[in-house]
Amino acid sequence: MEMRQYLLDFFKYNDWANRNLLETVKQLPDQKEAVKLFSHSFSAQGKWYNRISREKDDDLFPWFGPELPLYLLEYRWSESVNRWICLLEAKNEIDLEADIVFQRKTEGKRISVKVRDVMLQLNYHSIHPRAQINRIIRDQGLPPLPTDYILTVMKEA
Repeated sequence: MEMRQYLLDFFKYNDWANRNLLETVKQLPDQKEAVKLFSHSFSAQGKWYNRISREKDDDLFPWFGPELPLYLLEYRWSESVNRWICLLEAKNEIDLEADIVFQRKTEGKRISVKVRDVMLQLNYHSIHPRAQINRIIRDQGLPPLPTDYILTVMKEA
């Protein structure tokens, strides 16, 4: 499988897992911490997208942006994932190997990273907040939601 297709599949899996988890978060008596974690995932997608597209100053995109209300977060998440999928569909394998360069403020250094690695990072990193949200769900008395990748690719033999 080519990298482009792998990334498309992974973005679609990540979207499925997050949408399902958001449905459970809606049932929580206290949604604040879960919304904060989802907001971080959304903010990270925006920051990395901007680093590739260079539409605006990188400083306008914090890692921990505003905590969005749940109804708006769901809409904005969908919008963000669709932007990433459209970007990826417009790329070819060579484009995915291109480097993006940005200033890392914490170290004051210019950093380069491949587009494909940014896309992998976004999807891999989303696993961590999902696990934290599932812990919040369990702590509030609801069963945690299975969001494992394997559930999306298993087939009856």
